[in-house]
Amino acid sequence: MHPGELSEGAASLLPGQIRPVVLWTIDLDAAAEPVSVHVGRASVRSVARLDYLGVQHDLEAGTMHASILLLPEIGRLRRLAARRRHAIALDLPDAEVAPTADGHWTLDLRAQGDIEKANAEISLLTGVCAAKIMLDGNIGLLRTLPPATNSAIADLRRSAATLGIHWPAGVPAGDLIATLDSSAPKVAAFLDDAVRLLRGAGYTPFVGRPPDQKLHAGVGFPYAHVTAPLRRLADRYATEVCLALQAGTPVPAWASAALAELPTVMASSSRRAADLDRGCTAAVSVFLLAGREGEQFQATVLQVDVAKDRAVVLLHEPPVRAHCASAGLTEGSVGTVRLVSVDEATASFVVEAVGDDVPRGTVRLVAG
Repeated sequence: MHPGELSEGAASLLPGQIRPVVLWTIDLDAAAEPVSVHVGRASVRSVARLDYLGVQHDLEAGTMHASILLLPEIGRLRRLAARRRHAIALDLPDAEVAPTADGHWTLDLRAQGDIEKANAEISLLTGVCAAKIMLDGNIGLLRTLPPATNSAIADLRRSAATLGIHWPAGVPAGDLIATLDSSAPKVAAFLDDAVRLLRGAGYTPFVGRPPDQKLHAGVGFPYAHVTAPLRRLADRYATEVCLALQAGTPVPAWASAALAELPTVMASSSRRAADLDRGCTAAVSVFLLAGREGEQFQATVLQVDVAKDRAVVLLHEPPVRAHCASAGLTEGSVGTVRLVSVDEATASFVVEAVGDDVPRGTVRLVAG
């Protein structure tokens, strides 16, 4: 993502090297709620080079590094706190482009492990603390998401009923989602539909007074992005605001002047990143299917829109997500499709449904 001088040098955390950082120190009570927060510049020395898979293995083996022994427990307590806020967390596996041993590429369907989830809670906690600092200081940049509308919740409740998922009256969506097993096909379809609740997130700058809508409904609290300043531009500015407010000094003019334009910049960069991600996934999807015409694949139906004659399906192996016609398909069902043709030039492929209960004929699937 960055030149070697940064990624392997000045901005790296290679073991034994001293690096300048922004250090967040957050003291928690017995329920893992913050009782004091301090942010400032510091120098640190990395004492171990860790990754999620390695730490997950250490957790299961009881050999975790001493510096992160409390991470699983703090993560557990923070997830309980999220339930008290009725936060919405969708445990959806991601299809990632990954290298193979023979030098090619494939798609891996990867779900978060316990350690990765716990680490994510630390980032969310820091973002909540950063938001409070900026709201108290009447200047900053929040990551906001308005609460889901009543119609969106009603639509999702109808989806749950269609899929046979029991949703008791009065239970918030986030609390229901937290109890579901995402490996079940019908649940996977429901969670895919529930993504609508998290649409509409954006950045909200403010100077002089807090915004009227300061909530991030997915987090269940005001929230800010500050934990990834090397890969996300907004974090660089929000962090600078927090540093100044904590130190009792004026926010640098270059930082405060940029706040108003950051939402537009971030929206544009997010679209470009999403387009690139879709393009890479599409190219690898077609690469994996080329030459396999005539083969049959199991697939889960994630979404069906009869009015638009459109459905979304997920092949089980390779984990290719695609669009197709909706005729004869039911959300949450598992069926078989046969690959008819692949067009590498347009990153698309054609399949036909297999089974007596599905109308015959071909439909065009575009990786996406």
